[in-house]
Amino acid sequence: MIPDDPNPPMRPSGLRLGTPAPTARGMGTEDMAEIGTIIAEALAANGDRAIEEKLAARTRVLTSRFPVPGL
Repeated sequence: MIPDDPNPPMRPSGLRLGTPAPTARGMGTEDMAEIGTIIAEALAANGDRAIEEKLAARTRVLTSRFPVPGL
């Protein structure tokens, strides 16, 4: 649930992101800032495939530095 969201959990009116998964992979504050920037740019891209492909490449570079524990 999103705190103070008037909508029920299955129809949230916002996006809630957490840090457990990135921190479990060893990401820090700078990495989380990059994730936030990528999300913001993806939303602003408004479906522009060229921009989305560049953001996907940035995401692959970022996540390749932090393997999922146990995999």
